[in-house]
Amino acid sequence: MKTIIGFSFILLACLGSTVPNCTYGEDQVEVKTVIERLNNPCGIAIQPETGHVFVADSGALRVIRIVEGKLEPVITGFPKDTYGKGPIYDIGPLGLVFIDKDTLAVGGGGKPDGEEMLRVYKVPSAGGAPIDASQMHGNPKTLPANGNVVGEGNFYGLAKGTQGIFVTCNGDDLKGWISLAKITGGKAINFERKIATKEATKVDAPVAITVSPEGFLAVGQMGEITLAGDSLLTFYNEKGEKLENFKTDLFDITGLAYGPKRGRLFATDFRWLDPDQGGLYKIIAIKDNFEKCKPQKIVSLKKPTALAFHPNGDLYITLAGDPFEGTGKPNGKLVMIQGLDAETKK
Repeated sequence: MKTIIGFSFILLACLGSTVPNCTYGEDQVEVKTVIERLNNPCGIAIQPETGHVFVADSGALRVIRIVEGKLEPVITGFPKDTYGKGPIYDIGPLGLVFIDKDTLAVGGGGKPDGEEMLRVYKVPSAGGAPIDASQMHGNPKTLPANGNVVGEGNFYGLAKGTQGIFVTCNGDDLKGWISLAKITGGKAINFERKIATKEATKVDAPVAITVSPEGFLAVGQMGEITLAGDSLLTFYNEKGEKLENFKTDLFDITGLAYGPKRGRLFATDFRWLDPDQGGLYKIIAIKDNFEKCKPQKIVSLKKPTALAFHPNGDLYITLAGDPFEGTGKPNGKLVMIQGLDAETKK
């Protein structure tokens, strides 16, 4: 069987410096601000057909969308919790993914472990009145404690696979679960723990998740926020079998996304230990190295939390900003970068 390095990475990244037009200088990358004054935004999803950008404005306890450069509340009134070890952030909704054009799955972060919900909504049309977080499509799904297995919470990353919605969970520190919700009629059913990532990798905290062009799950294992360079990039099939596991030297991977045109893989690194050094990276394979990949820094970004490509190739990234404590104004952002997934880099 071909390895992920030969099967996936070569499609998405340049090997070393032998391929032209594959290097980026920070002075070549323009980061455009789309929306300011968000409160710890933590998730992004692009609506099929419309191309509207949806964002989990987590600390504001709402999901919003951007239409012609303007913010529209879509779902409001999510419960609130806190996260972090100095600074402390308010969190509500976290991961987002569309099931179909009008059906959005939302991973929660605002309730205690074991009570946290995976929710599904029929979103109102652009320009319509927002709905309350209680107005779900079908019943919410939870992962309560079961015997010696503790309850799950902080559903940070969501990805749609052929079997359903895969969800990264951060309640059980001993297991580090990725869970799976089957989807029937646009509703979540049979939400179950699927992959014990800490047992598979010996590193904490699955956070980022996406699906590769070949249909594999790509998972960013964030690791301990107090440790430098311990984040991993791990590939699984949808059966839950680990295929490859790579050291990255990144500190805290929070997001993963494949470009829609060239299939390159990009990652965001929050860097809790030194947020000024966080940023956006392209993941590059190291030829004949099956243990480590090379992250190439594209641009410095302070406190990036999620990323998603628009079908046109534009890359959207959320930046948490500083914790909002009710004084002044929140300073989280949604930003956009163009041209990273172009056929050639000009």
